[in-house]
Amino acid sequence: MSTDTKKQFISILNDCLTNKTFVKLSLMNKRDKTNELKIVSAKLIVVKDGVKLSFVYRYPTKDITKNYSFAESEKVIENHLDTDFLQADLFTLEADYYLTFNHKNIVSIKKKEASTKEIPQPAHDKEKNRLIATANNIYLRELGVTTADWQIKNSMQDKYRQINKYIEIIDGVLRNTNLENTLNVVDMGAGKGYLTFALYDYLQNVLKKTATVTGVELRKELVTDCNAIAQKSDFNNLNFIAGTIKEIELPETDMLIALHACDTATDDAIFRGINAEAKIIICAPCCHKQVRKQMNPTDDLNLISQFGILKERQAELLTDGIRALLLETYGYKTKVFEFIATEHTPKNVLIVAVKHKNTKTPDYKILEKIENIKKIHGIEYHYLEKLLATK
Repeated sequence: MSTDTKKQFISILNDCLTNKTFVKLSLMNKRDKTNELKIVSAKLIVVKDGVKLSFVYRYPTKDITKNYSFAESEKVIENHLDTDFLQADLFTLEADYYLTFNHKNIVSIKKKEASTKEIPQPAHDKEKNRLIATANNIYLRELGVTTADWQIKNSMQDKYRQINKYIEIIDGVLRNTNLENTLNVVDMGAGKGYLTFALYDYLQNVLKKTATVTGVELRKELVTDCNAIAQKSDFNNLNFIAGTIKEIELPETDMLIALHACDTATDDAIFRGINAEAKIIICAPCCHKQVRKQMNPTDDLNLISQFGILKERQAELLTDGIRALLLETYGYKTKVFEFIATEHTPKNVLIVAVKHKNTKTPDYKILEKIENIKKIHGIEYHYLEKLLATK
């Protein structure tokens, strides 16, 4: 690479940032075609400590945003040009600049007439619109989401986005449900507690409800850590206990949550929620082995299920579809929609069930339809059915 040419391009960038003529920047044309990072774009953004460049890293299945000071941006761009990209397009009010590398890695800059004469207004950081704030939020700091000065760590941007998306969903559910101001929530499989803490924070501090939240987690060391963080945060009605979804003794439950409980553990959680007559049941299923092992269509559907990945997707569809229908047999109005995938699983289906009819006996018309679905796909039983038969 020609160091002088690269420095010239960076100097042009610094000048337009200083002179306030910067419009936007794009890095593209991957050096390594197997690299999942497709393109990086940058624009101005206003944050609490001033104007920065906001970089959007575009991957096949997600976008990651990182904000850098002008000085930091210079090093970031240089590194990307050295290792990731063969082209950089810089747009300013005075001219457009195109930096490119040829097959011999020789770099050149072309200057063209400015394609825009109007500078875009710097975007404002959207953090202030988040339901979960970062400032003075002890549990986010203790869980490693924020720094000591309450800034989101670059490595935790996705986690913070997931937390807020989760709370947005909860917000929508609660605003359409007649729950008392005092409520009990059980979170099955709380893990490290990111979403459990956020839910308590939202219920207690945003909605101003009197909420008791219990996080159930099998790993005792996580239970100990989470209870210590709850104490530091003065979350007096948030408690974590060690146990399994199937056997833990539950308090009276208004809302039961189970995110990414593996295979039939999701059914155990749904069953506990139905048995407790919870007003809201929310689960994000993970793994669908129990139904997949049984699937053996007797008609032409077996031509599709012979392909492994398609059989897996069919199993997911059938498992979660029957779960949703079984919830409806017990008086729940059920919705199934996309959530945000986590580092633990790429699965992103969320089942939300809200009690709208009190019933002790299932709706046999729906049960008959479930039987027909099972018969078509050669399924002997669904695990949740067996659990409900013991009610």
